[in-house]
Amino acid sequence: MQNFPVSSSILSATHVGLFLQDKYGFSGKATCKLLKTGINHSYLVTDIERKAVFRIYSLAWRTHLEISEEIRLLNLLREAGTSVSYPIKDKSGNYIQELNAPEGMRFGVLFSFAEGEKLLNFDAAVHFKAGETMARIHQVTQNLQLKRVAYTPKVVLQDSLDKIKGFLPADSEEMQWMASTQKYLLNEISKADTSKLREGVTHMDIWFDNFNITKDGRVTLFDFDFCGNGWLCYDIAYYILQLHSTEKIEAGRDEKLKNFLAGYESVTHISDEEKRLLPALGVCMYFFYLGVQCERFDNWSNVFLNETYLKRFINLLVKKYFDENVVTKNTVNPS
Repeated sequence: MQNFPVSSSILSATHVGLFLQDKYGFSGKATCKLLKTGINHSYLVTDIERKAVFRIYSLAWRTHLEISEEIRLLNLLREAGTSVSYPIKDKSGNYIQELNAPEGMRFGVLFSFAEGEKLLNFDAAVHFKAGETMARIHQVTQNLQLKRVAYTPKVVLQDSLDKIKGFLPADSEEMQWMASTQKYLLNEISKADTSKLREGVTHMDIWFDNFNITKDGRVTLFDFDFCGNGWLCYDIAYYILQLHSTEKIEAGRDEKLKNFLAGYESVTHISDEEKRLLPALGVCMYFFYLGVQCERFDNWSNVFLNETYLKRFINLLVKKYFDENVVTKNTVNPS
């Protein structure tokens, strides 16, 4: 009987471990376990005191060239001394592995382990360090170009809303609000003085789930899967957005935001035009990641994404953030 085709699979951690032993020279005592499934799948390999993370990209999610460009970026950041998880070559000197999964050829890359742990809430001093780390990365990536996506307003706002339309009725209040807000945001961006907005490679996903913190406060950033070309202030806007999502007490949140921005500007300046746009760009990031969730419905988000989820997300997160930060404020000024 012929095997039935599949669209997505989870590869056996045991056999991934054996594959890594062969390719990278881990010992026979090495263990491999699935860390998480999601947009991509991550496995933790432990060999006595040595740890690493093997990322297996989903089928047709990133091309070989796009992954190569991500690797090029990470090597540049490592050479510059920034605190990031970096790619590791196999015994033959290759970074990218090919795995013949049931659904087709998938790519894999082994990354260094980021020491520490993920923390949902952490003190202001660590937010200062996170801002400093982001700024040092931006010093390297400013004016750099990758052969990857350019995060234009069309990609972030228009393409994303088109993806959402397949999951939310056009006549619903939430979709009508998203459509009118998209027009508002596009208009705000069109008025921006782009000469005052730094361009280069932006990470697009810097939040607590993508960096580990050691007990002495060191921050290591990882997961550059969404890196691409665009305004660097997208990263700042997204960090602030996540801070609003995780810190519910306003006074404490403002203190942590202040420290994050101070940490960033202890390394490099944020222009007044960038600061003016940060709230609007934060809402743009909500559009973008809702679009990603809808795009990846078949092999990731189907366990939670439905009409009710989208309506709650838009009302409780997107609209609330827009009302509190874009409608009522022209700049981010936590002091």
